[in-house]
Amino acid sequence: MRTYAFLLALFISLPAYAGKPRLEPLPDIPPPPGMVDPSLEPQITITHRGGDRVEEFRVKGKLYMLRITPSHGHPYYLVDQRGDGAMRRYDDLSPNFQVPMWVISEF
Repeated sequence: MRTYAFLLALFISLPAYAGKPRLEPLPDIPPPPGMVDPSLEPQITITHRGGDRVEEFRVKGKLYMLRITPSHGHPYYLVDQRGDGAMRRYDDLSPNFQVPMWVISEF
């Protein structure tokens, strides 16, 4: 009886071992249209003037923020809040920091 039970179990389990499933990798999901624009990524240029380190942040070639790290003190920021070229100094980027609000793209 045990032999029949073993053979029955063997025949029932054979289809599970007979064929290996063909697994194919899923294609990458493209980002939604209009969500990824490489021209909106900030371009950062780092220069050294004397002992100071100056980092320039630009979007589409327009300068909107400078981070100056002097050799003897704490870094400070010069930010163009309105997009008119007038920079305002900040000692830190606190939570009430306002992001520049000018038109980035037009339809």
